Amino acid sequence: MRTVLIIDDHPAVGEALTLLLSLHDIEPLYAADPEAGLAVLSQQRVDLVIQDMNFSADTTSGEEGRGLFQRIRAAHPDLPVILLTAWTQLEQAVALVKAGAADYLAKPWDDAKLLATVENLLELGENNRELRQNRQALRQRKEALLQRHRLNGLVVESPALLHCLELACQVARAAAPVLITGPNGSGKERIAAIVHENSSVRDGPFVAINCGALPGELIEAELFGADSGAFTGAARAREGRFERADGGTLFLDEIGNLPLAGQVKLLRVLETGQFERLGSSRTRQTTVRVLSATNADLRAMVRAGSFREDLYYRLNVIEIALPGLAERPQDILPLADHFLAGRAQLSDGAREALMAHAWPGNVRELKNVIERAALLAPNQLITEQDLALPAAVPAATRNLDEPSRETVIAALEAASGVVSRAAQSLGLSRQALYRRMERYGLDA
Repeated sequence: MRTVLIIDDHPAVGEALTLLLSLHDIEPLYAADPEAGLAVLSQQRVDLVIQDMNFSADTTSGEEGRGLFQRIRAAHPDLPVILLTAWTQLEQAVALVKAGAADYLAKPWDDAKLLATVENLLELGENNRELRQNRQALRQRKEALLQRHRLNGLVVESPALLHCLELACQVARAAAPVLITGPNGSGKERIAAIVHENSSVRDGPFVAINCGALPGELIEAELFGADSGAFTGAARAREGRFERADGGTLFLDEIGNLPLAGQVKLLRVLETGQFERLGSSRTRQTTVRVLSATNADLRAMVRAGSFREDLYYRLNVIEIALPGLAERPQDILPLADHFLAGRAQLSDGAREALMAHAWPGNVRELKNVIERAALLAPNQLITEQDLALPAAVPAATRNLDEPSRETVIAALEAASGVVSRAAQSLGLSRQALYRRMERYGLDA
């Protein structure tokens, strides 16, 4: 149960607050002086403190309240404290809020405002504890991964990307083919390179080819090589990517663009390690770890007959599904800072704009936006205008189930600022609403 400690030398104040809080499923504790309050804090868990500013008769300076707050802050730095103050100590209370107090309320207080403040601080404290625990667990997982594996400097702060990296490192030592799926620009080649760097063939070559960047008639020659005269323009024999990757890793990006004839030959190489150059009858042998990637729905292509089912299952022994940047917002600002590399700083408005953008082009789009802003910004501070991002997501492309910033604000206002009520009205959990508030730059 949520627990609030009341520290006030007036029993009537303690009784009134005790009754008010207990009627709202909050367990109240009462202490009549600072020493008794500090003793309670040392003996049991307390989620929030409501403290008076004066405890001695005829004292109005607020110095006793300042001293108590400082002792609480020293022993319990994350514990929220609400100050109860008369108008004569208002300046003192404001100074303590600047020093870290959660809020102050003037006597006589408004019950509704006090309850809303308490509810929000309790919820925020619960949410912050959960966030701290999650961040600590994430940091420990990341450090463990860095100690055992090579991550090639990849920026990772989101649980979604960390999960992909853990899977990539886990399967790296196996010889099985890996299929990396995800939208364009999300970093599929970076994941493939990490698989190679942590594999048993990491000392061999890492060779990449984009199957979508070449005409269909040239892909086979690029993959398997060609003898001179094998096709128009083939004036001399050429080595294919499988030969170059022998003893290492071959990464086939946009594998869905491989023509059916090339798919047959690829399947044979995967099963036997054998192939022939175009225009040659000589069978060659290769030992290559094959990684592939696509942003296409290969299952749908199999149903449509444009991608071989047997090749699909041969490539998709292990799948690493890489989420788009919008699905891992924790990575946005660290990536932006990484791309800036100290050349400039982002203003608060620029950071809010980066977090609000949908990033249809994913990490590649973010990198281009940051590079352009760093070049064109008139000084070393990048503003929202320097980013030149669209003002808003078009209604036709916005997820209609996702509440807008205006909807979130309206729900918070209707709930008098109580986050749990606002979340319930939006059909969200408190944690989900806090995430959206953070994304939209809103405070409780």
